[in-house]
Amino acid sequence: MAAITAALVKELRDKSGAGMMDCKKALSETDGDIDGAIDWLRTKGLAAAAKKAGRIAAEGLVGVAVEGSTGAVVEVNSETDFVSRNEQFQGFVSTVAKLGLASNGDIDALNAMDYPETGRTVAEELTHLISTIGENMNIRRVQVLSVDGGEVASYMHGAIADGLGKIGVLVAATGAEATTFGKQVAMHVAAVNPASLSRDDLDPQLLEREMQVLTEQARESGKPEEIIEKMIVGRINKYYAEVCLLEQTFVIDGESKVGKAAEAAGVDVKSFVRFGLGEGIEKKEEDFAAEVAAVAGV
Repeated sequence: MAAITAALVKELRDKSGAGMMDCKKALSETDGDIDGAIDWLRTKGLAAAAKKAGRIAAEGLVGVAVEGSTGAVVEVNSETDFVSRNEQFQGFVSTVAKLGLASNGDIDALNAMDYPETGRTVAEELTHLISTIGENMNIRRVQVLSVDGGEVASYMHGAIADGLGKIGVLVAATGAEATTFGKQVAMHVAAVNPASLSRDDLDPQLLEREMQVLTEQARESGKPEEIIEKMIVGRINKYYAEVCLLEQTFVIDGESKVGKAAEAAGVDVKSFVRFGLGEGIEKKEEDFAAEVAAVAGV
């Protein structure tokens, strides 16, 4: 058997665009023959999938799955919204969300799991799906919520099927009404997108940035320092009411604070997670006029 050197693997990778481990396996299967390895990769759909890997994937679906006191939410991206209506893609996202329950929020662990009834891992099944559908896709993120002695409630905004849509929320809570009230809180989270549960777990960098802005604004008023300090305290409290879930006005009744409504319902909200499809992904803006001009040599 021919020696599979790093240089040989690199050469195949450059020619096929496939991953390093896939290239190594292909060369092993073909006794080091580059052309044979390329054909092997094409047969497995790996070369075709690799060619699509550079395309921006910001569409797709968010999926949620809940089993009692544990819930998982995943985001699987595709290039176009059209793919989100593909039953095969929907089935993949739904299955990955259920598998995510055992992932502990680790995307590498999720990718390495066995995909049911295929003999492939989740990552390999995704590669197969890319080759079948013809678009770049990726499992972008996964998060798991668990709560001792309570329940995890879920809400899917823009649902196109059970547990699949554009904004997925999980809320972990305890109390007799944890599931019912938790779903109402999940709806609130979907609508308002709080930055944290409470003041205690607000990102210090967010708070520091807001403090700097408010301090500068207050000083521009020209008021005495002792008045400025009171202004900043008042404005920071208003900021907390805007970004901390328990201090926000509950969208369900439009009057109560979420924390007070939870207390009245005998529920203790422990944590939440919200995935909005494509948030934070820089989408490529296509300038077709410029593209045509470039092709025409204008």
